[in-house]
Amino acid sequence: MRRRTVLGAAVGIAAMPAITRAQGSRVLRYAPGSDLAILDPTLTAAYVTRNHALMVFDTLYGQDNSYAPQPQMVAGHVVEDDGRRWTLTLRDGLRFHDGEAVLARDAVASIRRWGRIDAFGQALMAATDELSASDDRRILFRLKRPFPLLPNALSKVAVFCPVVMPARLAESEPGRPISEMIGSGPFRFLADERVPGSRNVYEKFTGYVPRPDGVTEFTAGPKHVHLDRVEWMTMPDSATAASALRRGEIDWWENPTVDLVPMLRRQRSLTLRVLDPAGSAATLRFNFLHPPFDKPEIRRALLHAIDQTACMNAVVGDEPSLFNARLGVFSPLSPMASDAGLEVLTAPRDPGRTRREIAAAGYNGERVVLIGASDIPAINAVTEVVADTMKRCGLNVDLVMTDWGAAVTRRLNRGPVAQGGWSAFCGTWSGQDFLNPAGHLPIRGNGQASWSGWPENPRLEALRNAWFEAPDLAEQQRLCREIQEEVWRFVTYVPLGQFVQHTAFHNSITGVLQGHPAFHNIRKG
Repeated sequence: MRRRTVLGAAVGIAAMPAITRAQGSRVLRYAPGSDLAILDPTLTAAYVTRNHALMVFDTLYGQDNSYAPQPQMVAGHVVEDDGRRWTLTLRDGLRFHDGEAVLARDAVASIRRWGRIDAFGQALMAATDELSASDDRRILFRLKRPFPLLPNALSKVAVFCPVVMPARLAESEPGRPISEMIGSGPFRFLADERVPGSRNVYEKFTGYVPRPDGVTEFTAGPKHVHLDRVEWMTMPDSATAASALRRGEIDWWENPTVDLVPMLRRQRSLTLRVLDPAGSAATLRFNFLHPPFDKPEIRRALLHAIDQTACMNAVVGDEPSLFNARLGVFSPLSPMASDAGLEVLTAPRDPGRTRREIAAAGYNGERVVLIGASDIPAINAVTEVVADTMKRCGLNVDLVMTDWGAAVTRRLNRGPVAQGGWSAFCGTWSGQDFLNPAGHLPIRGNGQASWSGWPENPRLEALRNAWFEAPDLAEQQRLCREIQEEVWRFVTYVPLGQFVQHTAFHNSITGVLQGHPAFHNIRKG
């Protein structure tokens, strides 16, 4: 993500009068949890970009409130040849914002672009012999082996999302931003009204045809739009956002900070809700390429010192309903979750033991660069706790707190700390990312192709691959227990706990759906 600057914040506040000129019951003003710095959903795992993408684009399948896939852009599918041939048929009435019809070749190109970058997509493409457009409406998957999770992959809501864009955009050079925000979703992006770091504007796409059946839940079912316009207003300062919400200058604030929730609750005109029961998972990630965390003994030693309760108290306070301090590898909502080996994180914490184990493993006082994001409260809080824990365990910690954009940029550096590299960082994930092994990046062990940190663990990769081919739920659960136990042995990352966050909006807003912030189905009274 792009670095926020003081100037950007000032522009955001200064732009408020211009934004509030368009008022009324069909204009909704919204403050996202962070700046929408990157628009292309294939370039970043930022949730704010995912939320933007699901307004502008649509997906072949949606997800209901139980995270089960439901047809969205497709009318349906046919499975033949013992599960090795899938034919997906687009429903009638699909149009892009430029007026062009959505064709099967657009979906094929979009799936290929997504399949290069997403872990679930990569698994699907690895099982695919042929992906083609049979005609204008039919998409053909000819598979090497059965892949019953195909609709699950194409309904993925956690980043990266398999959104459908015109083939001319999807086929552009990988790694470069697409040139236009042209989708077929329920809202059009108004590029000429964008003020980077301050404002993004959307209007109802009058050419959007909601699917005629199903229940409107999460990203599934008919997407009816009752608003003419949605204005996103970037407000990095929480006090400014809270004040704007109370005065009615904005209608909805995505993520009020915990310290302001009690004050907002006292205002009778506001509703506070938890949108996503899967919540967020905080994590500690290591750099496996350089000392000291290239040694598994040192990584394992920290498991005896990291305190999930302390991390969660720093994020949301001591209210038990807001956090889970027994988080394993998989989301507690998932049937893949288990208590396998969980005592490594739930037994009494012992920094002294960790200090001795780290010394015995050959730690030589190497500088440990721990990076965090000062402008994202949850990440800032857990990073401070982890830094203190590492220091008490005898590590020579250099805590580097920057804005989120700078932190993301630095963690791409594969060099040693002396060359601007890093040793560890803290982050947060949607609980949806951890429902199963498919999109769970921190468990991957695919070396140089892995997510930042670059661990290599063939056993984890083999277990994950076996999960895709498991014949039933019982076998999937058994494999996930083994994955969790292997994570504790090798320590690809450390779970720091799960928490939920409130969203706050005026009582005049109805129809807010469970899941991420979405703007179809909403009415403003």
